[in-house]
Amino acid sequence: MITKRIIPCLDVKNGRVVKGVNFEGLNDVSSPIELASYYSANGADELVFYDITASCEERKLFTDILTKVAQNVFIPLTVGGGINTLEDFDRVLKCGADKVSVNTGAIKNPNLMYEAAKRYGSQCVVLSADIKRVDGEFRVFSAGGRYDTGKEAISWIKQGVELGAGEIVVNSIDTDGVKNGFDIELLKLVCEVVKVPVIASGGAGKVSHFIDLFKEIPDIDAGLAASVFHFGEIKISELKRELSQNGIKVRI
Repeated sequence: MITKRIIPCLDVKNGRVVKGVNFEGLNDVSSPIELASYYSANGADELVFYDITASCEERKLFTDILTKVAQNVFIPLTVGGGINTLEDFDRVLKCGADKVSVNTGAIKNPNLMYEAAKRYGSQCVVLSADIKRVDGEFRVFSAGGRYDTGKEAISWIKQGVELGAGEIVVNSIDTDGVKNGFDIELLKLVCEVVKVPVIASGGAGKVSHFIDLFKEIPDIDAGLAASVFHFGEIKISELKRELSQNGIKVRI
């Protein structure tokens, strides 16, 4: 059995970690450097850093803050936000990222995933998909959940893997910040069509939601969350202990 990963996510805006509900109403949480250091030392398996307004503001990711975060973590670091070219990949990797997450940039230019995988290896390319139900269909959104691209989500994710994405982050806008559980329906559909690691994001509110996730979808690789970790509602060490007691293999 593959060890399941627990991944905190830092959504960064103007140099601060923020969190909202359904991708809206963002509130200030903390310093990304302080939070990253805390998670690195307290049981997180990986860390995700998103510069969440880089794409909609059409600017490059804040590399100064990223560099400081990378210097303070000793676990794998995935970074996204405003990644539109191979040069952006190169810049972020040189700041200390282990993997690079693409979303809006890949929607604008799907071939970016192919070129990046060819240069850096598919294990470095993470396709992050912001997905919402629209008229009974799972639809892909861009620019931090602001724009409906019209793309059907499952076929888009499948295409991304075919182009070279080595990992998928499924962000459910419908469940984001609501804390009623992960979007099991959506995640099952994704796991049925791809063989690369899939990370579930959006909806975690309590420990049982992670247990439900891993039990209902044995093929899912990781659970990602933000506010429940940021505000101490769930401590990663306690979460892992509960998962282990429920027969779910984790690194303790």
